[in-house]
Amino acid sequence: MIANLIKIGFISLLLIGFKGTLIAQNQSKADSLEQIFIGIPNPETNLGLLKQLCIEQMDSEKKMKYSQQLIDLAKANDSLHYLFSGYQEIGNAYLNKGELTSAIENYVLAAEYSDREESQRHLALNYQSIGNVYASRKDFRKSMELYEKSIAVIEEIESFEQKDSLRFAQSIENLGYAYVKLHQPDSALLYLNRSGPFFEDLEYTYGIAYNLGNKGMAFAEKGESEKAINFLDEAIPMLEELDDYYGISEVLKDMSQIYMDLEDYEQAGIYARGSLSIAKEHDFKDVISSANLNLSKIYEMTGDSIASYRHFKKYIAYRDSVMDIPTVERMADIRADFEVSQKQLEVDLLNNQKRTQRIIMYSLGFFLLLSFIYYRRLSKEKGRSDLLLLNILPSRTAKELKEKGKVEARKFKAVTVMFTDFQAFTRHSQNLSPEKLVKSVDHFFSAFDKIIEKYGLEKIKTIGDAYMCTGGLNSKGPMQPVKVINAAFEILDFVKKESESDNDEIAHFEVRIGINTGPVVAGVVGTKKFAYDIWGDTVNVAARMETNSQAGMINISENTYQLVKDRFECEYRGEIDVKNKGMMKMYFVLRPQGIMNNMETEAAEMKEISSAPRTP
Repeated sequence: MIANLIKIGFISLLLIGFKGTLIAQNQSKADSLEQIFIGIPNPETNLGLLKQLCIEQMDSEKKMKYSQQLIDLAKANDSLHYLFSGYQEIGNAYLNKGELTSAIENYVLAAEYSDREESQRHLALNYQSIGNVYASRKDFRKSMELYEKSIAVIEEIESFEQKDSLRFAQSIENLGYAYVKLHQPDSALLYLNRSGPFFEDLEYTYGIAYNLGNKGMAFAEKGESEKAINFLDEAIPMLEELDDYYGISEVLKDMSQIYMDLEDYEQAGIYARGSLSIAKEHDFKDVISSANLNLSKIYEMTGDSIASYRHFKKYIAYRDSVMDIPTVERMADIRADFEVSQKQLEVDLLNNQKRTQRIIMYSLGFFLLLSFIYYRRLSKEKGRSDLLLLNILPSRTAKELKEKGKVEARKFKAVTVMFTDFQAFTRHSQNLSPEKLVKSVDHFFSAFDKIIEKYGLEKIKTIGDAYMCTGGLNSKGPMQPVKVINAAFEILDFVKKESESDNDEIAHFEVRIGINTGPVVAGVVGTKKFAYDIWGDTVNVAARMETNSQAGMINISENTYQLVKDRFECEYRGEIDVKNKGMMKMYFVLRPQGIMNNMETEAAEMKEISSAPRTP
């Protein structure tokens, strides 16, 4: 039935969406291995068999079940090798389901064991897997970089084994698929013609089927319909034999697109509904999203606006479930790990300087102790220097610097970053004397300092007319984003009050504010005029929220919105094109009836923490 449906007319126009990110799986083999494994009295002695069962298993739920069993047994046997495999296969299961958040989390865990095991083969596989995540996110250029890294690692392995040949071929195949998706069929065929013979020599049916399908896609891109049909006709029966429901659901979805292009909306609807039915049965979220989008377009063209709207909502819901916030945060967390290592180099330079200063200070202290007068003078100066240090650094950081003579860079998982900026500051500043300009900026920033101190936030720095502060560096808790927004409203109120005053000694500005929440790296840099600063994508996005805000408004990111949506009414602005970031969701925070003071916020936070379920 399915085979006949797929082969019905106009296949020469088809650009089939096979699942190009190839992962080695064979369900019939998995079924045999499962029966053997179930009959074994002592499964803990057969980790190799369990690993192979996890690899071959195509049913995502079963794959997760057996992979978790593999992890538990590997922990009991202290086996880094099998721990890597367990997390790797759980990641593959989540990737098959389109749940990229969980996929990347497990791949990252697998990478940790790969590093500890120092396995080149596992490193190559990890590159390939994370490349598959990027391919699922339609970021094919990034996925290509990772596939190329996987190939480079495999080529460096001296004892090249059969499993290396398969992994090598998979990465090459995936590179070919990425080139198809980037509409470069000639480049795609160079790689696909290279990977095909590997699969044939290994008699790997799954790889052969995908290779044929991907070649069909490439020739369809080139407009060579006859060749495309021949390759696709060979591939389809193989996919059906393998029970590859993902590939079949993709075929049906794309067939619906072809009939839409031909304006045959009845046939287009049949294919789209068939694709949706299979995808829903197997929980393929990305296909569910795409099929709903096709149905939305079909109903729109046939005049059924209610059905069109219903399917469009489902398309959005499933699209967002695939491209969700935790995935982005996890990616940012990985980038933050890298930034820690980079910034630590700068911090180490500072630490050497501090050690030298500390030796000098102790030497001076020895001589100063000879005189009570000098001792009192030193105490007085120390108090002043401590106060100055607290004006430059957070209290905990200042304490660490004084006690240890150094400050280690740290990564924070959830920090809310706020930027403020005066509207049209450059234009106003041209008409002001330097004295009045400096006095005006100092007037506002001094008030901002008091406001953020009131809410227990941390000032990071000022850059010209921009003011940057954070919540969550020195104190944790679910109310940190709320505190930052409360402070932002007080800043808006202060600026508005000043603009309505008759004080001619300062300039009157309007301010715009942007806020984002996520992971950051924090540390002290510099050797002479050292400074406390934070880095990471979270900071960049907060700055973009500010530049895309409006005067008198607080613009927040999707990350922050998810944390405060139950406490503030927000206005969705849609997706806005952000420089170097692409389309991003943004929200204006609407003014509440009454702003919680810091004591009320602290009380609410304590109540929320105390009522949270405790994990044993």
